[in-house]
Amino acid sequence: MNKLVIREWSAADRPREKLMEQGRRALTDAELLAILIGSGSAEETAVELCRRILKDVNNSLDRLSKLEVKDLCTYKGIGEAKAITIIAALELGRRRKEEALTERPVLNSSKRVYEYFRAKLQDLPHEEFWVIYLNTACKVVESQLIGRGGNDFTPVDVRVILRYALQCNAHSMILVHNHPSGSLQPSQADRTLTRKVCEAATAIDIKVNDHLIFTDTSYYSFRDEGLL
Repeated sequence: MNKLVIREWSAADRPREKLMEQGRRALTDAELLAILIGSGSAEETAVELCRRILKDVNNSLDRLSKLEVKDLCTYKGIGEAKAITIIAALELGRRRKEEALTERPVLNSSKRVYEYFRAKLQDLPHEEFWVIYLNTACKVVESQLIGRGGNDFTPVDVRVILRYALQCNAHSMILVHNHPSGSLQPSQADRTLTRKVCEAATAIDIKVNDHLIFTDTSYYSFRDEGLL
């Protein structure tokens, strides 16, 4: 028995028509993804393909957002262009959450730092090192990406950290980096770098308030652990 392609379905079952007539909230996750990819394969429709992809990630959009282009391309009917479209759409959703923080937050605790910055480092397969610069009231002035590395190492130039601090007239700063491995324990390199930044910042009268290591589900605070 030949399958029906989407254009042969009744109008009420076509994702695009369904969105137009019933609104975006009426569509399932699979139907929304089907709109993004446009078509499936010779064996299954776009909706059926998207249902299968979602089933493989336990119907979790969070788990889907962690897939890379090569992972999505293992599905027949998903090429690079379609995989990139899916990843781009999920990234826009993540950025929308981030944009909701319009008021400059006060970052005076490790928990607040984690809640504020978690979305930026979530789902990354590589390590990134950021610095959050604060004013005298511990409100965010600016955030800067200092270095990007592999799974367990990020090159960081202390001079770059201090240059940005002076440029934005920061009173203090918070160091932040992620561990894609999921480990919360600081490495010896993490401890050494923290000490170097603290010593250099003290010389120009800028305080390092904390250094946080992020995973997707938790964090480690140097200050909370008595290391600052």
